[in-house]
Parts: sequence; structure tokens; C-alpha cells
Amino acid sequence: MKLKFILYILLAFILFACQQIQKTVDERPNIVFLLADDLGYNEIGSYGQQIIRTPELDKLATKSMKFSDFYAGNAVCAPSRAVLLTGKSSIISSIRGNAGYFGHDRWEGVALDKDEFTLGEMMKGAGYQTAFIGKWHLDYPDSVNTWACAHGFDYAVQEQWTARFGGRKFPPNRLWINGDQEYVPYDYTQYDCKDHLRTDMAFKFLDKIDHEKPFFLFMSYRAPHSFEGPIRDTLLYADQGWPEIERVHAAKITLLDKQVGKLIKRLEEMGEMDNTLVLFTSDNGPHFAPNGHQVEFFDSNGELKGGKRDLYEGGIRVPLLAYWKDKIQAGSITDQIAGFQDIMPTFAELANIQVPQQTDGISFLPVLLGQEQKERETLAFEFQLSGWFQTIPDGGFRQSVRMGDWKAVRYGVDSNIEIYNLQKDHEELENLADEQNGLVNKAESFFKSERSEAPGFPYGGISQDYRSMEKYEWKNNHFIKKH
Repeated sequence: MKLKFILYILLAFILFACQQIQKTVDERPNIVFLLADDLGYNEIGSYGQQIIRTPELDKLATKSMKFSDFYAGNAVCAPSRAVLLTGKSSIISSIRGNAGYFGHDRWEGVALDKDEFTLGEMMKGAGYQTAFIGKWHLDYPDSVNTWACAHGFDYAVQEQWTARFGGRKFPPNRLWINGDQEYVPYDYTQYDCKDHLRTDMAFKFLDKIDHEKPFFLFMSYRAPHSFEGPIRDTLLYADQGWPEIERVHAAKITLLDKQVGKLIKRLEEMGEMDNTLVLFTSDNGPHFAPNGHQVEFFDSNGELKGGKRDLYEGGIRVPLLAYWKDKIQAGSITDQIAGFQDIMPTFAELANIQVPQQTDGISFLPVLLGQEQKERETLAFEFQLSGWFQTIPDGGFRQSVRMGDWKAVRYGVDSNIEIYNLQKDHEELENLADEQNGLVNKAESFFKSERSEAPGFPYGGISQDYRSMEKYEWKNNHFIKKH
């Protein structure tokens, strides 16, 4: 009898311990990461926009922490997303432009290697239910093992970026589900915009989640990118008398705002917002082009210099809103310097797992929770313009590094390094290089020594000797060195 009683007590203790372990796991927050495409620092109301309406994001901002000094991974889509997905800053990432150069006037997009460990794989390995919906832009169309579905996302719904150029296998205006076998067509007469369809696909994921386990939902929106495609709403802002290209630009942002609101409302109805971290940001600064949208029209970057493809602040500093009920102080503002490479270590800490060794990022979870935060010494960028449709002065090669309040910028390895004090001159108007020889020398050394080599993106851009590119070949979804 005593033995049975002892066994009963032991069993009860084991069950209690298991429940406590399960409870600990269940208390990890859901994570919803919302990524706009080419949204400028000053294009939502909480960051200063006065004309374009973003009521849902403005409401979210009142309950969130706002970052004043947050940076995308790079100045255009693909390399910025590579930093985000791998936790590697652009000076060590394998992708440093929308296309790499491989000699003989050959420019090609570069995918994440099929064996590259990503944010999706990290979160899935941590026990999260994972979903990616939207623009991936890190794959080879004919190599599904470079798609989101092969990089840790249980539910992967993505477009084929190259489809915009035409082609029978991957025609445009459709989202591919978990590979290249099933797709959902996009009929713009049925949706406000492409991001409307993405929201519907997110709802399908949320309808099937296991509520006993946390989830990671990555929404990769298309607005307000210039190639976002047609929108159904022809009346929004039509009464303003703006050029049509500017009306559509503003409409895309307001329609994106609407989709963010719909998603958050669904999460609230499900009861999931009580323990969900929501981050909203952009992949780089605002796009602009001759005869296209102009950043000045809506003051898209405020006082920041430049835009998309620039390593001045306007090309890489982006908004970041962070919401987590009862954990993040509502309406707070931080000037903590952080960037896309910091997302992976931040999420690792949230998931209670070890930070992957590959990342050179720093978790900013302490600043979210109002705790002491480790400061970073540098935040560096390297970027190569794509020569397949752009002119590339100075080899199209650009570098910058932020060192506390100071920033160094160089366009072309033979160009002079510019030095700015961002605390006093966030507009980057006064080049102090003549007065700061020490910082010039420090930046020069940093630009050369801290980077790694990346096939297709050699030091100096295409003005340099490209014979080194002949040492590599693409085989089995890898760049390998020829013997």
C-alpha cells in the first residue's frame, strides 16, 4: 500500500513537472514580422507623414515602441532580405546587390545557398509553427530548394520575382504554395491590391495553427514598391489632383495600412495578441526614378538624404514599430542603433534558444523590455548596383559604416571618404572629413579589413579586375571554386 502511495506521489510529481515545462514553452510569444517594400522613413503618420493616411499603423504606434535609429539590411530588396534571413550584415553576407557580376557582361541574381541557415529554420527548430507569405526574392526559380519552403517555413506562399519578366513556367500574378506545384492566381479585380491576397493567405495559416504552440508569421508585403502591380481602387486620393503615379503610390501605402489592420484585428479576435510580438518595418528606403515617383512629393524621407540604392540615411534608415502587450512600454521611443542583422539574435532570445554563431547581430530584446542594452560599436553596409539596367558610376560599389554618432560613406573605392556627425547632422549635409582625419583612416581600414569576399560582388565593383570571377562556377546550387 505504501509502495502504491509512493508511486502515486511520484507520478503526480512527474505530471506536475511536465505541465510546468509545457507551461514554460507555451509562454514564449508568437512573433508577427511585417515587412513593407520600399517604404520611406517618413511615409507613415507616426514617423511624420502629413498627407498619406495610415490610421491602422498610427494606432499600433500609440501602443508600441518606436525606433528612431533602425536600419534595413541594405539599400535594395535582395541583399536587405539576405541580412534579415541570415543574421549576417551586408559586409559578410553572400548577397550584396539585386544582381552579381560574373564577367563577360553577365549579371545574374544570386540566391541564398540551399544550405544557408535561416531565420525560418531557426524558429522551426525552436518549436515554432512557421509561415512566410509574400516576396522572397532570394531564390532561383528552377531550384525549389532555394525557395522559402526549403528554408524552414512550414507554410510558404511566395511569388516568383522573375515572373514579372514573363515566362511560361512562372507566369506573373500568382502566389506559389509550398513549392512550385500549387498556386493561387491574383485577379486584381477581386482584391484591393496584392497585399489583400496575402492577408487572405495568412488567415488560412492562422485558421490551422495549434494554439498550444507559438507561431512565427513573416508577412512580406509588396507595397509601395514600384512593381507592386495594379490596384483595384481608382478613387482613393483621386480628389487631390495629384499625378497618377503619386496617387497610386499614396493609395498603395494606405491599402497596405488597411491590410495590417485586418491582420491585427484577426489576431485580436483569436485572442493571440495577448502574447504576440509584432514588428513593422521596411526593407529599404523609398524608391524613386525619372518620370516615376519622387521622394519629395510626399516628403517620403523627411530630412534624411537619398533613397533606395543609397547608403546615405535615406536609403537604409527605416521605421520600426515594436508591440508586445504589457511587455513593451506603449508610446515609447528609443534611439538605440539596431538593424536587420539583430533580428535573428533577438528572436533566438525570445525563443529561449542559443544564438546562431553565424550572426554578427546583437539582440535588442533588452531595449524592448526596458532593460540595460549592449551597445554596438559599428553598423556597416556594402552594396553593389545592378548593372543589368542601371548606370554604375565608380563601379557601382558603395560602402558606409556607422560608428556611434559618426558615419563614414564612400561611393567607389577611389573616391574620398565622407564623414558626418549624425547627432548634429542627420541630414548628412556637412562633410567633416577634412577635420576628422582619424575617422577617415579608421573607416578606410574598416572598409578593407572587416568585409569578406563574395562571388559576384568583389571589392570595388565592376571597375576592378574581374578575372577573379572566373575562379568560380555555379554547381548544385553552390558557388564552388574551380580547381
